[in-house]
Amino acid sequence: MENHLFGFEKLEVWKLARKIASEVYKITAKFPDSERYGLTSQLRRCSVSIASNLAEGSTRKSYKDQAHFTTMSYGSLMELL
Repeated sequence: MENHLFGFEKLEVWKLARKIASEVYKITAKFPDSERYGLTSQLRRCSVSIASNLAEGSTRKSYKDQAHFTTMSYGSLMELL
């Protein structure tokens, strides 16, 4: 049986974004419980948003829409930093 990949799953930047999210989850698992709904939640959400926006943008028809989601992804990356 052949595995089908969506176009964004072939993008190296999307693969890196997934690795970042995975690492963020590992790191934030070690944070104190007092940060569960604060810093931990925020870091996890923006790390997932990086890959999510790249995936969503890759499905858009116009370059302008694609660029918008790439910009959103970059903004999430900067938020994570």
